[in-house]
Amino acid sequence: MMQAQINDRNETLDRYKERITNFSGEFEIGLFLFIAKRSLLLIFFFFVLAIGGSWLYLRYSQPQYESNSTLQLNTDNNAKTINVQNIYDMGDEDILPGAVEMMRSKLFLERVLSKLPLSVSYFAEGTFKRNEHYKTSPYTIGISLNQKDFSGIRMNIVFNAALNGGSISFNEDGKEFKENFIMNKWVEFPQVSILVTCDEKRLRQMTTSAGTSNKYYFVINSLDELYDSYLPRLNVSIANEAAKTLRISFTDNNAMKAADVVNMISTEFIQYDLERRSESANKTLDYINSELDARLMDEKLVVDSLRDYRSTHHIHDNEVENTFTMNQYGSLNDQLTKVQVEQRVLDDIEKKLQDPNIDVKSILSLLSGLENTASLQLPLNNLYQLLNEREEALQSAKPQSDEIKAYDYQINVQKNMILLSVQTIQSQVEIREKALEEKLHTYDSSLPSGNDQSVEYSSLQQMIEIDQEFIKRLIEKKEELEASKHGFTAKHVVLEEARISSTPISPSRNITIITAIILAIFSSLALVIIRYLLHDKISSLNEIMKHTQASISALGIIPRYKNEVPISQLLVDKNPKSLIAESFRSLRTNLQFISAAEGPKVMAVTSTISGEGKTFVAINLAGIIAYSGKKVIILDLDMRKPKIHLGFNVDNEKGMSTLLIGKNNLGDCIRHSSLDNLDFITAGPIPPNPSELIISDRMKNIVDELKKTYELIIIDNPPVGLVTDGIAIIKEADYPVYIFRADYSRRNFIQIVDRLYNESNIKKLSVVLNGVDVDRKSYGYNYGYGYGYGYGYGYGYYDDQHGKKRSSKRKMPGK
Repeated sequence: MMQAQINDRNETLDRYKERITNFSGEFEIGLFLFIAKRSLLLIFFFFVLAIGGSWLYLRYSQPQYESNSTLQLNTDNNAKTINVQNIYDMGDEDILPGAVEMMRSKLFLERVLSKLPLSVSYFAEGTFKRNEHYKTSPYTIGISLNQKDFSGIRMNIVFNAALNGGSISFNEDGKEFKENFIMNKWVEFPQVSILVTCDEKRLRQMTTSAGTSNKYYFVINSLDELYDSYLPRLNVSIANEAAKTLRISFTDNNAMKAADVVNMISTEFIQYDLERRSESANKTLDYINSELDARLMDEKLVVDSLRDYRSTHHIHDNEVENTFTMNQYGSLNDQLTKVQVEQRVLDDIEKKLQDPNIDVKSILSLLSGLENTASLQLPLNNLYQLLNEREEALQSAKPQSDEIKAYDYQINVQKNMILLSVQTIQSQVEIREKALEEKLHTYDSSLPSGNDQSVEYSSLQQMIEIDQEFIKRLIEKKEELEASKHGFTAKHVVLEEARISSTPISPSRNITIITAIILAIFSSLALVIIRYLLHDKISSLNEIMKHTQASISALGIIPRYKNEVPISQLLVDKNPKSLIAESFRSLRTNLQFISAAEGPKVMAVTSTISGEGKTFVAINLAGIIAYSGKKVIILDLDMRKPKIHLGFNVDNEKGMSTLLIGKNNLGDCIRHSSLDNLDFITAGPIPPNPSELIISDRMKNIVDELKKTYELIIIDNPPVGLVTDGIAIIKEADYPVYIFRADYSRRNFIQIVDRLYNESNIKKLSVVLNGVDVDRKSYGYNYGYGYGYGYGYGYGYYDDQHGKKRSSKRKMPGK
């Protein structure tokens, strides 16, 4: 039997430790919903704030418009049908990435912006918003800069129709400049000269219309500032790599300007690409024209020499024909001419390769038709590709960077390889030329000696033929290049032109409203969660039972008294049929379950801290018990903060403190209340040592003496959460009662009750929950344990404040 009791006690202690460890670890849906209901006003405020904020944002934020265009890139061109080396190829295998980078480059974008009317931006500013008058400004500004870096400054303009002008003002470096102007006349500032033009009708509209509150101003822009401002809002991306399409988009506060920028980018890209691809053809034509001029001059000199020789030596054409009739000699002479032309071309190529500003396309054009230069085509194309890649890299890298140095190294290696190839071909051509000359010399030796003049004449003719052959090739190349140039057209296609958007992408009405509602929902949820997490007040008797696992008795609850409690806290005599009176009757009934033994009893009432209502409960419980005919006395042992004398509205000159020190006797200190059978002893003057007085033998003697006269002694003890004075009395009491106050006492106060029960071994301890809002039961709270004892049927009781009969199924009054 003893072992079973020990095991049971150990199990109880283990559960107690577990409760202390997991004290607030459970989620209470009822409490959460109750806190949510109490937060409805704040939640409503969040929604009003969110909707109002979204309306203000939509009303006064600057709209953002986006325009898009789709451009298809095509590297084919109709010039390829002409028999000429394709000088328009730009290494287009990776044309899409190159086009993206080019469109975003500063050189190209500044070219685009310079074609648009952006040198001056016009604005109208209202109270909350500003609008840019792109192409719609009621006035125009002409500028003549006297200071190069004068840009980006707001220049305010005020119109005066009566004066046919107005004033212009601005601030620069903290200094204000202001001048009056007349329409169509220049006004001079140190930094800039300005000409304002505006017709009289539009000027009158600006100054007399309803929008006169608007402030007008303009800003002079530089290309550098425009580039820095527009580049972040420009997006160029590959739409479809297989179809070679690009998507160009631009965002701006002005829808018309956004569309114009996108369309101008597409147009200028096509034009710029055409100019860039035609650049090599122009260089080649320039080279051919210069060579033709030089060759024609040389040919004229040789022809003049030949004419003089024929005149001097009286050589006639028929004599020449008779002298040189051998076909083999003529054939060899033609071959030698071709070889010598090829040698000249190779010399020109070698010279061009040594030029730092090498033009590979012009070299490729010279190779067409030569017999022994096919091996140069591939390395020259590779060199051209390297030069193009270097040029693209220079858009984002400096000439001293490692990337550019690597390209320079590869280009030099490729040029050296081509030079070696050219020199090898030159050696082969020289060998052929030497062999042909030796053969011709053999034929010359077999001719009659009388024909020396004819042979010399033939040599002069041969020189002319060489020059004419070379000139003929240059003319053919020139004609082919000019035909190719006029026939070339870039075939990039704008698949979709940018349109003026009527709907802004920002702010979006739907997204803004949805975002505002979501923010309101999350803010409300966060508020309720935070309030739930911070909520540490006891709200129901059931909550106390749950945290103590029902190991402590629940004596009952006291409803909240809505009106202010009167100075005399004794209420049960004033409204004996009220809900509060019935709750105290329920407590009186439940006391028999704690101790039903015969004889006088001692009740010790305490709480954790002051303000939980232990004095109020003690006085009214004593009053309701006195109503039943039992003699009851209340002792005020809360000598640090006495209240019994206040509850009965009497003085506190003598009482328990004077009794315990022997200054007064019981008869002098016992006072009678307005109720029969209810007496009380106040605390008396506050002593310096209340703890010692309470635990003295004198206290025990006083209680024993009172038991002879009274059936119930109710002791109002000090709060045990602050001092331990009353624990000794509580241990000895027949009815130890612990008071909590709803929505006032903290949850961790339950641990003190748990300690009193388990550690101090006060097994008769019972709890009362004071100040309960019984209306809260409809929001998910179950008070249980005493709710309904004595008044659970709910009919026939009176309202505390008005004395009207009411049903307990309706809302009940509380404190």
